[in-house]
This record gives sequence, C-alpha cells and structure tokens, in this order.
Amino acid sequence: MTSHIVQPASLKDYIIALFSASGVKTDQCEAVASNMVWSELVGRCNFGVSRIPVHIERLEKGVLNPVCQPRFESVSVSCARLDADNGFGHYAGEIGMEKAVELARETGIGIVGVNNSNFFGTGAYFVDLAAKQGMVSLAMSNSFPKVVAYGGTKAVLGTNPFAFGAPRQNGENLMVDFATSSLAGSTVREYLGKGEPLPEGLAVLPNGDPLSDPARIGEGSLTPFGGAKGYGVALMVEVLAGILTGSGFSHSVKSTYSNFVENSDSGHCLIAIDVEKWMSKLEFYQRFEALITLLKASGEADQVLLPGEVRWQNYKDNLATGISIPLVMVATLEGLSNKYGISPPWEISLLATGS
Repeated sequence: MTSHIVQPASLKDYIIALFSASGVKTDQCEAVASNMVWSELVGRCNFGVSRIPVHIERLEKGVLNPVCQPRFESVSVSCARLDADNGFGHYAGEIGMEKAVELARETGIGIVGVNNSNFFGTGAYFVDLAAKQGMVSLAMSNSFPKVVAYGGTKAVLGTNPFAFGAPRQNGENLMVDFATSSLAGSTVREYLGKGEPLPEGLAVLPNGDPLSDPARIGEGSLTPFGGAKGYGVALMVEVLAGILTGSGFSHSVKSTYSNFVENSDSGHCLIAIDVEKWMSKLEFYQRFEALITLLKASGEADQVLLPGEVRWQNYKDNLATGISIPLVMVATLEGLSNKYGISPPWEISLLATGS
C-alpha cells in the first residue's frame, strides 16, 4: 500500500479540526479546508493537504493571523478593496470573490482588490465559485519573486498565477489556471522529490547559465512561460494584484516557505462579470457550447480538450473512489495529528469498520 484513501467529507472535517486546534477561526478553517479538498478532488494535489505543514508552522511562528478580521472598503459602485488582516489567502480569496459577484449582480462587473494577504491556494477554485453563480471571472495573485523579467537573469516577479472561468450548463465550468512562470514553484518541488533534473530553459543562474538541478533552485530563478508573452501576463498580474491593491509587490512580497519572520503581504485581484447583464444564461450557454463544438471538431476524436476538462474527470473519479493521500504525507499529518490531539480520517475510517 502506497497511500490511504480518504472520503472527501472526512478529509474536510479533519482539516477543519486540525486548523481549529491551531487556533484558527471557524470561517477561515472552512475556507481553507474547502479549497484544499477541492484541489485534491480535481487533481491539483500540490495545492491540497501537502500545504498543511507550512501553514501550521506559519501559524505557530505568528506570521499568519489565525483570528483575522478582514475589512472591505468601497472604492466605487463596482469596486472594493479588502484588507485581509494577514489571514489565510484562501479565506480572503473566497470572501473577495463573493463580494465581486455581489457587485456584479448590481452593476454588471465586480472587482475586488485584496491586500495584506497570503498564499490563496488554487485560483481555479475561485473562478469555479463564480461560474456556479453565472459569472465569467478572473482570479490572480502575485507572489514571492522567483521569476526573471524577459531578458533578465535575476528574479523580480513571482510565479503570479492567473485563472479564468466561465459557466457551462452541465456544471463542468471552464477553468483556465496557470502560473505565469515556465513552471510552478510546486512543480520544482516535485522534480526535487523525484530526484529528476529540470527541463532545459525553465530556470537560469544569475550569470545566465541554464539551471537543471532543482536542489539549486535557490541559487537561480525561473523563466517566464512563452518568453516575452509570459512576462507580459506576469506584469499584468503584478499590477492588478500588487500595485493597484496597495499590497506588496516584487521583493516586498515574502516567501511562504523560507520567511517565517514576516507576513507574506501578497495581493489578489478578483473580477466577476454577470452574464445575465449581457444576455440570458440560456443564450450564453448555447453560444458557448457552439464554440466548444467547433473546438472539439478541430482535431481528431477526443484530442481537443477544454481547459478544466481533465480536472472535472478527476473530480468525478475521486468523488466516487475517495482521495488518495501518499504514505509520506500520511506520516507527516500523523505527526501533526498527535501534536494537536486530532484523529486523522484514516484512523476514524478503521474504527468505523471495526478493522
């Protein structure tokens, strides 16, 4: 056996209990758990339970606020700023998108800029929340510098993830979600865990030489995806999520994984557009599905996929069979469970069956 299988509801209850035992307010616990479990279900496991240990460490060292009191400030009839009070980015992202949707219901578009926040998990989670409410949306966040400017050799931008979503009638909403770097920081950690070299051209040393050893990534930087194009998108995220919101930007954003003295001070930008201000939902669905039909017909059978299509298949499969937690992660979580007196869901499962 290389993993434990856990039911999503049990995993969510466990995450809530673990963070609650760490002193985190209930509303934050719910938001973090929902984001992490959803990430596991759709196959974005690098944004799931593997992130729990670093968040616990940040809570223990006082650089993440467990009892934050976020405050909204009206900017205009369609715009608001959210001071996240150094709480979980997952929570700020969720209430921020909810506010963007509320504003869009009134004016057609809602924009929420978040400052004083932290790592917010999977951006696709937020655009899917908006799509479920009939919204076309965007979610983006800046982050600690790991990426060079196009033509540069030293990190000045974060991986700056960007997500875009749109509703579908079948509920399997469009989800475009990617880092603006050549690969995500979590992917670098995956290469390191597997002991595999980084593909050439994805990382660079300060002298301009290519970097292939993931263990040396701290000595170098990632490149933007697609050269100048990715650089441009990363700048867009930095301006909207960092500059415009009043949050940290570039080197004033601190690392989640290596800085346990200062808060991250990352920013987010959440945008929702109400489809029904433009046309009926039914007309939108019909027009969107007509486009999808054209996309699918442009290649061989089953070769053209819609962004998010694989994620929705993962979601259905994992909902039916349960979420697989690797044993190495199980061991880490058991250590935290013992520390805080929380029973992990696999133990609960064994007790329930009398095994």
